[in-house]
Amino acid sequence: MGYKIITETANSLLSTLSKEYLIYAPKVFKGDGCFSDTDTIRYGEVSTIDEIVFDRKSDYSFKEILMPINETLFYFTEDEVKVSASPKKGAIVFLRSCDLNALKRLDQIYLNNGPEDFYYKRLRENTKFILMGCSKTFDNCFCVDMKTNTTNDYDAYIKVQDDFTLIDCKWDKLEELINQEKFKEEAVTPEFVNDNKVNVKIPDNLDTKVFKSKMWDEYTSRCIGCGRCNFVCPTCTCFTMQDIFYKDNGKAGERRRVWASCQVDGYTDMAGGITFRKPQGERMRFKVMHKVYDYKKRFGYHMCVGCGRCDDVCPEYISFSNCINKLENAVKEVE
Repeated sequence: MGYKIITETANSLLSTLSKEYLIYAPKVFKGDGCFSDTDTIRYGEVSTIDEIVFDRKSDYSFKEILMPINETLFYFTEDEVKVSASPKKGAIVFLRSCDLNALKRLDQIYLNNGPEDFYYKRLRENTKFILMGCSKTFDNCFCVDMKTNTTNDYDAYIKVQDDFTLIDCKWDKLEELINQEKFKEEAVTPEFVNDNKVNVKIPDNLDTKVFKSKMWDEYTSRCIGCGRCNFVCPTCTCFTMQDIFYKDNGKAGERRRVWASCQVDGYTDMAGGITFRKPQGERMRFKVMHKVYDYKKRFGYHMCVGCGRCDDVCPEYISFSNCINKLENAVKEVE
């Protein structure tokens, strides 16, 4: 159902929902950017519609809500293991179409790729997703070519217009709260972009032969292996494990799941001092081919959603979209 309600009332709805849910949305973190006088837009808790940034793309994705950067899985002593407690509240997440499509990729990896991940599932089951429309494309976005510019898989859609908030609601609980205010129904259609400034073309005949292309050598000299592209990406899911032992009792501690990156040193280290993909070009090759080749070969759709955050954040100005567009010539080269 669609509704047009006063934004002040929408804030009241959020206040009611906050009793059962933590509400996350892209918001401005003052002075939290790369320099002391720059800001960052990332996900944080909000209490009003006014705090949400609608007109700019968030620098970081929503994924840290479902996949905390540093998550304690269980506590242990010499005698027992205790699973960490689940959050007492659920979550409501405001996000754009590309990120909502990224959620499908996270679900595929954590829920449909073998045994379900217990820790991801318990967060996922108690999370509702509210779609934020895009009235225009942002810099470096290429969601249209990745077919992630639209979606219907939302619990509600929201758009702020002057002093009003437009809502397309598919969530019974939210609709119940709206109906208590006796607002009239009104048709609300989600806003999606139909073209981007950036376009990509993935070759139809792409295969593993492209591994031998010389195009990857460029990234060996350019990439510094900081991993920022992985950490802002809404579909990167890799992690490592850390066992933390307490100082007051060396036999007790906790096991943590911590984000990892295929671009940083140590990711492919093995016993005996063996390291796979040591040159940065090989690491770039692994990431690119995973996003636009082998994931699709396995699951039927591309892993990359074209949000462009990797291009935004790279300190060496390496463009992932440009890399994708070089694949066609790389295929011809190896053939």
